[in-house]
Amino acid sequence: MWGFGTVVQSLHPGVAVGEKLYGYWPMASQAVLQPGRLTASGFADASPHRGELHAVYNQYLRCSADPFHAPGTEDMQALLRPLYITSWLIDDFLADNDFFGADTVILSSASSKTAYGTAFQLSQRPRLQLIALTSPDNRPFCESLGCYARVLAYGQLDQLAAGTACVYTDFAGNAQLRRDIHERFANLKYSCSIGGTHVSELGGAKDLPGPRPVLFFAPAQAKKRGAEWGSAQFGERLVQAWRAFGAKACNDLKPWLQVQHHKGAGAVQAAYAQVLAGRTDPRQGHILSLNQGPQSGHVLPSL
Repeated sequence: MWGFGTVVQSLHPGVAVGEKLYGYWPMASQAVLQPGRLTASGFADASPHRGELHAVYNQYLRCSADPFHAPGTEDMQALLRPLYITSWLIDDFLADNDFFGADTVILSSASSKTAYGTAFQLSQRPRLQLIALTSPDNRPFCESLGCYARVLAYGQLDQLAAGTACVYTDFAGNAQLRRDIHERFANLKYSCSIGGTHVSELGGAKDLPGPRPVLFFAPAQAKKRGAEWGSAQFGERLVQAWRAFGAKACNDLKPWLQVQHHKGAGAVQAAYAQVLAGRTDPRQGHILSLNQGPQSGHVLPSL
């Protein structure tokens, strides 16, 4: 889970006891890391059993040198940061490809955090129309975000013109919904597969009309932009966008995110089951800690 850990013991001269680290942690109260490739900003876990993972999942950042980090914002970072980076890269990928000639972007599971992060970015591009697909219960939340031109329930696809030049960004992973979209929109320009919030309705994508669904791989777009812009400019752009998004999502008057804390194994299991069953308020984000005390915990970010 994405979150924060504090070094309680260190046998490595480049890692100090008391340092706070941000990264991808196992679901445990403690983790033993093998620091490698140390820099001023952090290090990688060089443990052999993690060697097959993508580098992004093995990187631990020192909060003292992390431009994303601000004291008191750990909950927001743990819940939204990894998702928002994906959102930002989706927006950049679509813009990089001139939206494949579309003027409309359809987002399924539009109340999910990665979807509304994407919508926040896309809404800053004036020529695009954003269409939210969501459950009837989550329509009011999606409408309150102010990012979507229209918010429709899943059964209301017929309210969109079949000739709409559109891109489908699929956060739901719902196989039947994907088929319905591919069959309805003859002018579907691109089908972008991102997530699977509809865990009981996942399925393949064979024999669909229109473009073949393509899995979005965020590290590939990050690598491309890092090579084109340089790592410094890439980081500056991302941090600037993150701060704008965070100010909106965590606005004191009308926040998009309300944090719920759960401590202890029983509470963690109950929260996980609730998210898995889709019974949570989309405005909520859950911080989970196996420790009963005040220590930083790991997190369960809803997609």
